[in-house]
Amino acid sequence: MPDGVRLLTDHYAPVGAPRAPVVLIRSPYGRRGAFGWMFGRGFARQGFQVVMQSCRGGFGSGGLLDPLGDEHDDGLATVAWMREQPWYGGSFATFGPSYLGYTQWAIAPYAGPDLRAMATQITASQFRDAAYVGGAFALESALSWTTLTDAMSRRFGGTAVLTAPRLTRRAVLSGRPMGELDLVSAGHPLAFYQDLLAHHGDPAAPYWAKRDFSPDVADVGAAVTMLGGWYDVFLPWQIKDYLTMRRAGRRPYLTIGPWYHVDMRHGRPSVAEALTWFRAHLLGDFSRLRADPVRLHVTGAGEWRDYPDWPVPGMRMRRWHLRSGFGLDPAAPGEDGAGRFRYHPAHPTPVIGGPVLLADSRPRDQRRLEARRDVLVYTSAPLRADTEMIGPVGAELSVRSSAPCTDVVVRVCDVHPSGASMNICEGVRRTLGGPEDIRRVEVDLWPIGHRFKRGHRIRVHVAAGAYPTIARNPGTGDPIADGGPMLPADVEVLHSPGHPSAVLLPEVTAP
Repeated sequence: MPDGVRLLTDHYAPVGAPRAPVVLIRSPYGRRGAFGWMFGRGFARQGFQVVMQSCRGGFGSGGLLDPLGDEHDDGLATVAWMREQPWYGGSFATFGPSYLGYTQWAIAPYAGPDLRAMATQITASQFRDAAYVGGAFALESALSWTTLTDAMSRRFGGTAVLTAPRLTRRAVLSGRPMGELDLVSAGHPLAFYQDLLAHHGDPAAPYWAKRDFSPDVADVGAAVTMLGGWYDVFLPWQIKDYLTMRRAGRRPYLTIGPWYHVDMRHGRPSVAEALTWFRAHLLGDFSRLRADPVRLHVTGAGEWRDYPDWPVPGMRMRRWHLRSGFGLDPAAPGEDGAGRFRYHPAHPTPVIGGPVLLADSRPRDQRRLEARRDVLVYTSAPLRADTEMIGPVGAELSVRSSAPCTDVVVRVCDVHPSGASMNICEGVRRTLGGPEDIRRVEVDLWPIGHRFKRGHRIRVHVAAGAYPTIARNPGTGDPIADGGPMLPADVEVLHSPGHPSAVLLPEVTAP
């Protein structure tokens, strides 16, 4: 690197194909083992050279790991080094999931025309909004990842993917202040975790300027394919990258399956789609490329569908209103009503399932959560026909809270005839205001591609916590790391003609 640090890098070359196109992979999780076998040898056997590098500060590479902070400079320096090698043939692609995908975006707008293709999976061009989802703090994902990366650099680091979630769960249940949870999970302060806490209230801080590549996504000239999961923590921002490229006149491909972040099931399609993409854009073989750029798995129906774009043709946003008597209906409320509950941050509303970085995030039965007094539950009548919803999901609520700062959590569930209430998507928005203010709260939920079957019911939760997926909100508006006083919130969700509350669901005509 320009500062003299050496990054360990493996070079795989296919026999009999000198100066073949290169696939560049930069990883904070090492180069050997499963990564080397699947990606290094795997792509080389298909006729590509592979340059596989350990990011700064890990697995033998020099320097100190500054998560997200060095990938732009180190990535471009690696590309410059690669161009000087006698085996470089003049074109390359990038590949990788999660952080490996982020390292792709860190160089993509600036790498030059010889970057021909990118294959990204379960990732986005910036991780800031996933860390501060809706203005809240994604505690469990942030703490588990920092605990994981710390443990991976130590003895028996290969077991960290199993131990980090357990250590994180122990920490969040310890009752210690937010700023000390890393001492419980890792035994010492974790710099990146502390950085995330320090910048929680200011996502526009200079700290994030060098870590956010979303402003330049429109300038990416390489052909991009994206693979994501309905239950992945990065899906909303991955789709934003897709939409940015579409507005810029590009034609990226998008695949979304019934997967979560650490789901092993997306490994095989990730490699298969990447190989097809690289053959097309590096070797000129477009014969295996699908005709429609968007491929979605519709949950509830168990079907894969191809579409020309996202949002899919024929989608229309339909408002489902919260009603008195805890009903849910497309018809607007005709009378004044409100749901009320008390949220106490010392005993935060828990979460069952939902998108988390290092956990199985598939839908789970929510009935135990729905029995709590700090969760409002609104349910539709049984559906008269199969109803498909594919696209973005939002909520617009009229809320009054006694606390200056309140998190508003909204969740959509599919209620089966058996009574099982399975979460489909959710979102959160942090709000500020006085106790007499009626706050108009807009919540972005995870996108969905789901069929609610005939006889099923749609259910909506409204709460003020989802612990430990998001950090407990002390209610005061003070920094969450301080461990200061906690202020209970008496929350009122209005649903009246003058102050309606509704979820916005993306209905499409079922095939």
